[in-house]
Amino acid sequence: MENGLSPNTLAAYRRDLEGLAGWLRGRGGGLLQAGPADLLAYLAERHRLGASARSSARLLSSLRRFYRYQVRQGVLEADPTARIESPRLERPLPATLSEAEVEALLAAPDTGQPLGLRDRAMLELLYACGLRVSELVALDAGQFNSRQGVVRVLGKGGKERLVPVGEQALDWLQRYQREARPRLLRGRQGDRLFVSRKAPAITRQAFWYRLRHYAAQAGIRGTLSPHTLRHAFATHLVNHGADLRVVQMLLGHSDLSTTQIYTHVARERLKRLHREHHPRG
Repeated sequence: MENGLSPNTLAAYRRDLEGLAGWLRGRGGGLLQAGPADLLAYLAERHRLGASARSSARLLSSLRRFYRYQVRQGVLEADPTARIESPRLERPLPATLSEAEVEALLAAPDTGQPLGLRDRAMLELLYACGLRVSELVALDAGQFNSRQGVVRVLGKGGKERLVPVGEQALDWLQRYQREARPRLLRGRQGDRLFVSRKAPAITRQAFWYRLRHYAAQAGIRGTLSPHTLRHAFATHLVNHGADLRVVQMLLGHSDLSTTQIYTHVARERLKRLHREHHPRG
């Protein structure tokens, strides 16, 4: 197989090929003699035995790599997987929060303490701007313009975008900078917007830990991550009628198809509300 793959990936490819080789031997054939009909029959047999579409897609990816390599090496003239389409996979809907749950989460930190005030400002900004947690903790103080009410975000691939902060998040950020940040720095110099007592910046892991703590305080059950607030940001915008192109720009998605998942989230919410409240739902 090809270089640059992890040992776990290579082991998975090996298992896939061994599984197909064993099945082909039972039919009197081998890997290098298999044609498209053989591979389709193998995929159909796996489906009959309960293999998921995702599992079949991963298997087909392994087989494509193997047969393309054989063609490049001149062992085979044609790739038997060339005309076999991958199974269509439904994208799982992202976990999100209701607006009431977001309000409870935002209210959880003790803002009478410097750390609580910092965490409230971070949560407000995360939800108001739909940032990735990596973007949040990497913000420098100079990237936040309180006069214009925007934050300059450096996203994936170094792409820059300006995101409006919103009045409530703006108020909390200004209060944090005025009251909590100097107390946390304790005379030290620091460029990062969000700092801690012992380090010049809060880490992703530390923020994740504190988020889970606040979620428990707010009575929010289930798995919660910083990305959940990003999903809530986008879902709530779409629920309230925001244009999908605008949401795409705010999230920093390069492809609109990535953003379109939130229309499905909104649709599923409408279906659920109909089932719960319509007399014939």
